[in-house]
Amino acid sequence: MTTLVITVVGDDRAGLVASLADIVDAHGGNWETSELAELAGAFAGIVEVSVAAERSDDLRAALEAAAGTLRVTVHGPAPVPATAARTVALTVMGNDRPGIVREITGALSARGASIDRMSTQTTDAAMAGGRLFEATLTATLAGGGGVDELVEDLQNLAAEIQVDVTLTD
Repeated sequence: MTTLVITVVGDDRAGLVASLADIVDAHGGNWETSELAELAGAFAGIVEVSVAAERSDDLRAALEAAAGTLRVTVHGPAPVPATAARTVALTVMGNDRPGIVREITGALSARGASIDRMSTQTTDAAMAGGRLFEATLTATLAGGGGVDELVEDLQNLAAEIQVDVTLTD
């Protein structure tokens, strides 16, 4: 089996996910992990699919040909590095303002962390007014080290940009 990553973006309409799932199934693929969302009237998603290596080119061609008003890009297969690593999870919460994502991801990048998964959202602050920002991230530290330094960096940054950062590993 080989793994393909499919990205899709386009105008939202009923049946988009079903049509993608039909194509994956028709080519013997297995829909594994996905993140799909409607954002401001647009549909966007990323899907991980496993498929027999000899069928991956046919699946890729079918997905790209069926795009229509949807932009579909198929990535992979990509080699998986075999290195020792340590995974950490963190949550960021605070009043929304420009630059939070840049600051947090910059701190992770400076310590050589690779973001495996990130989800962000803003919501109305019920009692205080304004907007609240929340992010959840999972990151991998190459070589399995650097957690103490990363924690210190994130604690300093949280105080500077006035957000709460909770780290678990």
